[in-house]
Amino acid sequence: MKDFIVLIAVLIILLPFPLQYALEEYNHNQKSEIQSYIYTAKEKAKQEGYFTPEIKKQLIDNITKTFHIKESDVHITTEKVRKYRQSKFNKDNLIYYKIEVPIRKIIAIPILWGINNNENKTMYTIEGYAASEAIQ
Repeated sequence: MKDFIVLIAVLIILLPFPLQYALEEYNHNQKSEIQSYIYTAKEKAKQEGYFTPEIKKQLIDNITKTFHIKESDVHITTEKVRKYRQSKFNKDNLIYYKIEVPIRKIIAIPILWGINNNENKTMYTIEGYAASEAIQ
């Protein structure tokens, strides 16, 4: 009986580790999907010269439908002015973008570590520049 009690205690202590690994894999796949959506939107924005309202709307729709989050949780910061490609590199022709998407669970069993649900989340941010391919 003593061995059984010890076995149960050991299983309870070791249970968070495989659960955390599974959650890490889930979060990694979620981040990969977000990167894919952002890459697609960025390529469209390069052709247009900026992130049009339609490109932003489609990006937000893809993210919110896939991850079941509210539109207000996704933050997109871009320039609203069309940039055009020139024959020589010019820093002013780069399209800036910053997309932030919430990741709700970071720790698998937060109560075990004394973490509440408000602390068990983060914003996944992708920020960068893209060279405009729009021609005047």
